[in-house]
Amino acid sequence: MGRPGLNRRQLLAGMGGLTIAGSFGFAALGTGADALASGADTRVRYWNLFSGGDGYNMIAMLDSFRAEHPGIDVKDSTLQWGNPYYTKLAMAAAGNRAPDLAVMHLGRVPGFSPGRLLDPWDVDLLARYGVHEKDFNPDLWRRAVVDGKLYALPLDIHVQLCFYRRDVLKKAGLLGDDGRMVPVTSTDDWFAMLKEAKKATRGGLQTLGLHVNDLNIQWWMFVAFYTQLGGTWFDAGNTEVTFDTDKATEVLEFLRRHITDGYTVPGAADAEQFVNGAPFTLEGNWSVPVFDTAKLDYGAVPLPPVFGTQATHAESHAFVLPHQSDRGGTGNDAAHRLAAHVVTHARQWAGGGHIPAHTPTLTSAAYRKLKPQSEYVSAMDHQATEPKVWFAGSTGLLAQRIGPVVMASTAGSAKPGAAAGRMKNVLAQLLAMKNPMDGLTAAEGGAAA
Repeated sequence: MGRPGLNRRQLLAGMGGLTIAGSFGFAALGTGADALASGADTRVRYWNLFSGGDGYNMIAMLDSFRAEHPGIDVKDSTLQWGNPYYTKLAMAAAGNRAPDLAVMHLGRVPGFSPGRLLDPWDVDLLARYGVHEKDFNPDLWRRAVVDGKLYALPLDIHVQLCFYRRDVLKKAGLLGDDGRMVPVTSTDDWFAMLKEAKKATRGGLQTLGLHVNDLNIQWWMFVAFYTQLGGTWFDAGNTEVTFDTDKATEVLEFLRRHITDGYTVPGAADAEQFVNGAPFTLEGNWSVPVFDTAKLDYGAVPLPPVFGTQATHAESHAFVLPHQSDRGGTGNDAAHRLAAHVVTHARQWAGGGHIPAHTPTLTSAAYRKLKPQSEYVSAMDHQATEPKVWFAGSTGLLAQRIGPVVMASTAGSAKPGAAAGRMKNVLAQLLAMKNPMDGLTAAEGGAAA
């Protein structure tokens, strides 16, 4: 890509100090010297961050691949979710000890200095194994492209949803003839619905779970509703902050009102309250298996368009190729084959609540039978995502710096107008910062296709 190399010492210094190396241990990065599985002639080392139900589903999908491809030994490793995972992955890529394949949140791709710590996908090789650009949502595919090259292969989108209890809403007269919650198209509609739902809610339970004390979910909610208002972050060249503090204040006042009007209790166990009879909770789609296990009569829809335009926060799990100086040959071919297999066989993955990125899977009869997944599938067409800059993405600096500001405003320890001004200042600071991966600002980094 015409950029100077980045060694591991530079990377660690940029990420906050050489002590990071000791905390993770270079030995954990692996050498690939262990023996191949019996009968296999090719190995794929694969790192992911999936635990719980997602981990179970991924293992099942890998076992299916192994059964169909006995000549490929898939050596999978599950690492700690969040920044520990990304730090270790960056260290491995910088030190030329990277796995053949890894999972990454799509929003983190620009920060990983594509062309330096990530290798591009061979789209012709992907096509050989059944993966084509035409089979993906165009906006989702474009997010995976940097400087004209594909650096991520989307597996899904995972979204924030409005979960609702049918039993409570039926009692409140808030179910339509189709058994789904009545449509909401304004803040007045929304609070009128909460008012009626509260009347039908058993004593001691809140009306709406809002995760007031979770900086990530508060940030994701803000992104969604700010997008509904048409809010922007930066100009096209990432040189100027275009953040609209008036729109931001409107969103922050909306979030705060849930508490001041008595619909949300700060610190409440939101998912548990929903299981016990609370009519609504705003949660990620990964809560579907939890509520299924509880055998609730419930539904889930994308975040209501309270500001008039459909937009619900979305991130995406995607496959990436961590940089290897000698990438190629049978190992690289097998990595492409494995990723293509999982993406095109994502029906089981959808069982965990995720929306498959692969359109043929998304439109299949098997997926349409899933409940409540089929109720919120439209979220694929109105994704509210973070800006495409190096400091964005799941657990990225953007969420770490601004999430607490949103959370403080919602909880009442900061006034919405002042919080909006603080958010704009933080955005300006981040825009001027240099990515520790490559020393480039957002304006100097890779450009979207």
